[in-house]
Amino acid sequence: MFETLTQIGLSIALIMIMTGVGMSLRLENFKQVAHQPKAFFIGAMAQLLLLPLLAVGIISLFQLQGELAVGLFILALCPGGTTSNLYSYLSKADVGLSVSLTALVGFITPFILPFLAAWAMQHYLRADSVLQLPLLKTWLTLLIVGVMPVVIGMLIKARFTHFAEWAQPQISRFSVLVLLLLIISIAIDLGDTLLHYLWLSGPAALALNVLSMAMGYALGRWLLHSEQQARTICLEVGLQNGTLALLITTGILQSSAMSIAPSIYSLLMFASASLFTWWALKRAA
Repeated sequence: MFETLTQIGLSIALIMIMTGVGMSLRLENFKQVAHQPKAFFIGAMAQLLLLPLLAVGIISLFQLQGELAVGLFILALCPGGTTSNLYSYLSKADVGLSVSLTALVGFITPFILPFLAAWAMQHYLRADSVLQLPLLKTWLTLLIVGVMPVVIGMLIKARFTHFAEWAQPQISRFSVLVLLLLIISIAIDLGDTLLHYLWLSGPAALALNVLSMAMGYALGRWLLHSEQQARTICLEVGLQNGTLALLITTGILQSSAMSIAPSIYSLLMFASASLFTWWALKRAA
């Protein structure tokens, strides 16, 4: 059951989720990037460069090893998802910037994630480890489930606007449900070793979540002098596409232990994003 869920169900779910991302896109989002390139560049660099470097530092600080370290690093390589767009809307952030970052960073990710993930496995796993990341398969998988559905979603949005506006929030709710079911299935698969892994990787996942959000917000305030855009970058950098991370760790690498850190992070980010939204709205009021 676990293998079926991760091999088939997770891929289908992620295709639906990324189609939902495409349905939220308008041409105006890309025009906005052209008109405000500084905000997009800062957000993209924070996500593509600073977040993985922060993950390496936290892995070293908390002395994570083996599959736990690789899992946390793979999560840091993933783009934002529909969750970051939702919380950007709720916190009255710059939703257009959020959607643009989610989509365009999502287009870039398939071309860098397989190589950096392969480096992490070589760096953090023992020489005798049997786990190997198939680069071509990973790249094709990310294109099929992460890039093509966004394009299809954009076409649906352009052709069937009313349907897209109705379907997009439903898909956002569906993505949360899928993520919770996956985390439960991983917990069942790990059995007695679950608590041990939670103890080892939980603090590191919490630190990455909190520090990445703080870093994103500080960069936005410091470099952009915009409260709205600071909130957006905070949420884009702090809320990763946990479903995509689990597709790689469980679907491609078939490692439940490697899925622990992304699972913990995915649960924590809902709490941290809700607290941040409450704080941002209270501060604005």
